[in-house]
Amino acid sequence: MKVYTYSTARARLSSVLEESKTEEIIIKRRKGELYTVTPKTAFLRSPFDIPSSGLKTNVTVDDIVGMVRESRARPYKTRRPSRKAKRTS
Repeated sequence: MKVYTYSTARARLSSVLEESKTEEIIIKRRKGELYTVTPKTAFLRSPFDIPSSGLKTNVTVDDIVGMVRESRARPYKTRRPSRKAKRTS
């Protein structure tokens, strides 16, 4: 366990964060407040993964795939930019 003052931790933030991966780091402020720095593990889930309790629908995977295919098969309507009449002087 290492203890750093607030100013030292702020000045050496990158190295303090790296050290927190292997040991407990405590930051002490002037008024005596103590803070622990611990790394948080990264989520290995997709950001589109919704917990099963969060969303209730009757839509199946086949329904979704069908909707995506249908939207891709639609012809796109493009809008041409307006042409300004050429002025002759």
